[in-house]
Amino acid sequence: MRKPDNTITVLESKWIAQDHGYLTPCWIWQRNTDQAGYGRHGSKRAHRMVYESRIGPIPEGLTLDHLCRVHACVNPDHLEPVTRAVNVMRGEGHAAVNARKTHCVRGHKFDERNTFIRPEGWRACRACHRGQRNRKAAR
Repeated sequence: MRKPDNTITVLESKWIAQDHGYLTPCWIWQRNTDQAGYGRHGSKRAHRMVYESRIGPIPEGLTLDHLCRVHACVNPDHLEPVTRAVNVMRGEGHAAVNARKTHCVRGHKFDERNTFIRPEGWRACRACHRGQRNRKAAR
């Protein structure tokens, strides 16, 4: 069950500092962090530990998405259980950025008619591919 307020307990205050730069403050983990910037408490990621202590278990098959985009934040109000695919698509990695593109680099629309999947698994533009083939044939 969720605790009735969003205050930091005395025990938590030893590990967390509030950052008031957001609509609701991030709780920035002050202890160990991993290379990706996530707080660590022993072998466990800190945001998962705080979420489970404040909200309850993370549903099976789901992961926690940092809505504030701050990996060191452990504020449970900034964490949402989502599928891994949703979490990746909300991020700023190459897969997410490319999946959100609606047009190719030359401005052709990515739609069902003009898009195909390359053997490498990438989305490609039929118009550009056709133009490239025509340029090669003209040489």
